[in-house]
Amino acid sequence: MGCLVSTPKDTVGNRRRPSNIGEVSVYVPGLRIPKPVDFSHSLGDHLSKSLVERLSALRTRIVVMAGQEGPTITRTRRRTQHGGSTLADLLQALEDYLPVLLGLMKDGSQLQHKVQFVWVNQEDDAEETTMSNAWYEVLSVLHLMAMLSLSQANLLLLPRTSTDGHQPKVSEESRRASVDIFLKAAGHLDCAVRHVLPQLPAELKRNLPVDLAEGVLRALCLQALGQGVDIQLGMAIDSTKATLAVKRRLACEMVKYWQQAQDNIMNLPLLNGWGEKHKLFVKWKYAEAKAAAYYYHGLILDEGNTEKFHGMAVAALQAAEEYFKESKKACEAFNAAPPLSRNPLLWGTMKYLSEKIPKDTSSKVRINRDLYSYQKIMETAPTLPDFALALKPDEYQLPSVDPSWNMEQTNKGATAPNQLRNDRK
Repeated sequence: MGCLVSTPKDTVGNRRRPSNIGEVSVYVPGLRIPKPVDFSHSLGDHLSKSLVERLSALRTRIVVMAGQEGPTITRTRRRTQHGGSTLADLLQALEDYLPVLLGLMKDGSQLQHKVQFVWVNQEDDAEETTMSNAWYEVLSVLHLMAMLSLSQANLLLLPRTSTDGHQPKVSEESRRASVDIFLKAAGHLDCAVRHVLPQLPAELKRNLPVDLAEGVLRALCLQALGQGVDIQLGMAIDSTKATLAVKRRLACEMVKYWQQAQDNIMNLPLLNGWGEKHKLFVKWKYAEAKAAAYYYHGLILDEGNTEKFHGMAVAALQAAEEYFKESKKACEAFNAAPPLSRNPLLWGTMKYLSEKIPKDTSSKVRINRDLYSYQKIMETAPTLPDFALALKPDEYQLPSVDPSWNMEQTNKGATAPNQLRNDRK
């Protein structure tokens, strides 16, 4: 059950896309924005006036806040008049709404099919998608929560001018906080895939906008985990205690996350601005991850004492240099794709590797080629070691149904339907 309406591109004009999203450390493929819904029309004959008004108030707050934040979400640190974060306020509004919304599905109630929920898409070719299914609304809410978390992480990971007057940097506190946020975003997306998508009938699932396609949700989850490992690798590079083996393991894990992200979205119809840029971001970060992994693999292989190990080390370092060049081209393509973007000042893992990969590769190749003939150096990169993925999404569970629904059942049992209707007048 559940009717579906997809509005063709550009017929309504609700999709406000910025021409430039500024500096990007973490890519957020736009925010899907909810459109107003008339709960009293759909649910007025089924629920008490107070519950209908509560649902309306909670969702209207989200509609207004998301509409204000959508066009600027990736660009500024907007604050409320009381000094709080508008991102945090919108996340809180969504968390307040979810337990009340879930009452529509309580005990398999048919109320879940009564309301037409409308959301403006970003990555899909259709301007907006309407579905008469409350699970679609839950899926949209979880997706928006994850995108807001990624937006928070992006703001944390943009270099800021330090108080000591030195070059702008990202503090260790911000880096650690961003890892927690990445795991939180991954948890929302993992819950969406494992617990919400299965609730939708097959037909509705096929007709979801590409923004909510399983492949996109999985790719975004893996993106969050991959960027979390990237931050961990950067902190390991800064640590005097982290061994080459630890750094190689983190880099190899990062490769697997980004490879899986690419596998999930490569065949999806991500054709418009946000969607095409999303693919380019994954391509860029996948190449960066491979550059890091082959670099550390090459350094460890070079510790071997045989001609074979030195040859493999050279091949691995050459692969690292090639992937580094590929990542720079992919980065340029990403920034040039609409909406335009730019790189923040280089920091962390890639600042270190941008200096070390060309220098160490040139040095090792020269030394080893002096020792061994060209023919003895492997021409193909050695296989990267395969490590189990350590970083997992937070265990996010849908909240319990709001207690107001228990009162609703009591009232319905004690009050005649006509009396309820008279109470609303």
